[in-house]
Amino acid sequence: MKHDESTSTTDRPRVVILGGGFGGLTAARALKRAPVVVTLIDQNNHHVFQPLLYQVATSALESTDVAFAFRSLLRRQKNTEVLMGEAESIDPNGRVVHLSNGHAVPYDYLIVATGAQSFYFGHPEYKTHAPSLKTVRDALDIRYRVLMAFEQAEQETDPVEQRALLTFVVVGGGPTGVELAGAIAELADHALKRDFRHIDPTRAKVMLLERGPHILPMYPANLQAKAEKQLAGLGVEVRTSIGVNSVDEFGVVIGSDRIMARTVLWGAGTVGAAVACSLGTPVDRHGRIEVASTLNPPGLSNVFVIGDAAALVQDGEPVPGIATAAIQGGHYAAHAIVKRLQGKPVEPFHYWNKGQLATIGTSRAVAMLPARVHLWGFPAWLMYLTVHLVYLSGFRTRVRVFLSWIWSFLTWARGARLIPSQVEGRAFEAADEEEAPPPLGVDEHHPAPPSH
Repeated sequence: MKHDESTSTTDRPRVVILGGGFGGLTAARALKRAPVVVTLIDQNNHHVFQPLLYQVATSALESTDVAFAFRSLLRRQKNTEVLMGEAESIDPNGRVVHLSNGHAVPYDYLIVATGAQSFYFGHPEYKTHAPSLKTVRDALDIRYRVLMAFEQAEQETDPVEQRALLTFVVVGGGPTGVELAGAIAELADHALKRDFRHIDPTRAKVMLLERGPHILPMYPANLQAKAEKQLAGLGVEVRTSIGVNSVDEFGVVIGSDRIMARTVLWGAGTVGAAVACSLGTPVDRHGRIEVASTLNPPGLSNVFVIGDAAALVQDGEPVPGIATAAIQGGHYAAHAIVKRLQGKPVEPFHYWNKGQLATIGTSRAVAMLPARVHLWGFPAWLMYLTVHLVYLSGFRTRVRVFLSWIWSFLTWARGARLIPSQVEGRAFEAADEEEAPPPLGVDEHHPAPPSH
């Protein structure tokens, strides 16, 4: 069944964008005045501001603070339509994207911005017991698990089980894992410490497990040390150079030791989305599509791959899978399409490294900036807040988030502590659900660092 091209009433070229993350949404907006018809396809109806999802998961923000409806964001773009659907495969020869609902969407130019997905290294059963943090749904699931652990501990009379309920294990020492671990520790030590009568939330144990020798592996050694010291200041126990052998409803096994924990969170590995690999072009060991300096896969000049979906090496170093790289890629792909329509040459894409930021808690963060400028503590944290406020969509959202942060800073309170009953008792994917096999070349023993 063919898609009804309601916006394609002329012979204008059709640009299809797969994925509405930072890269895809940026590309769509950049094509606002271009003589093309744009179709943005995403399996959700909203854009997610992923860097702040951990705050939804730990009750600092509401989901509406980090999620924005595509149709609202793009309603003034008359040349743009939004389709809510899951892209199943891409036919580069026929220039068609096939959706899971049977529809086929033709294109003249394609921008693949499908991002990355969590990978459990051949153990799909881990997903039930150790959710990752990629979507609003994930964040609400994690919030439910974290808050319910305290509620159940309040009523638990067995000290061993109570200790397990108050033990939180985060697997993966990338930015997502570091932010989650720090936020959970702060939640227990400050926001919840006076709210219970039979337990002391400040006695909760938060552990961060990293397979590699250091947390934040993409950061320099001095910032890794600063981050670990700041986590220790929050009471987070960091263990490095140790892999997780198994995860179940009772906790995790590392080496020959079992850690009894009723809440385990996953941030240990990502791979490129499977639909991107259906292009049939080479991928790296993390499932990302290898692209030239023009962001085109080999032999596909009308296809652009951006953000976490792309494997691009610049000046001998891989371009990181962070929001700024995706945004720059989205701008470039849109402008490259316009130039090609005008018959003009396209300059190679050049990623401008604006630095990387990771927050650990209130007044705690690390920042790796250009010119080898490194910040930590309060200055890095203030920069983190400022940068993320600038990138948030909408003035009202920025004001609301800013006021929430000010209130939390002054009072340590968390306003979003209602347990989301709509996810109560549910693991979103069944334990026996099959995990998509890793794309060709993925090394299960050397996970990619989590995207941020």
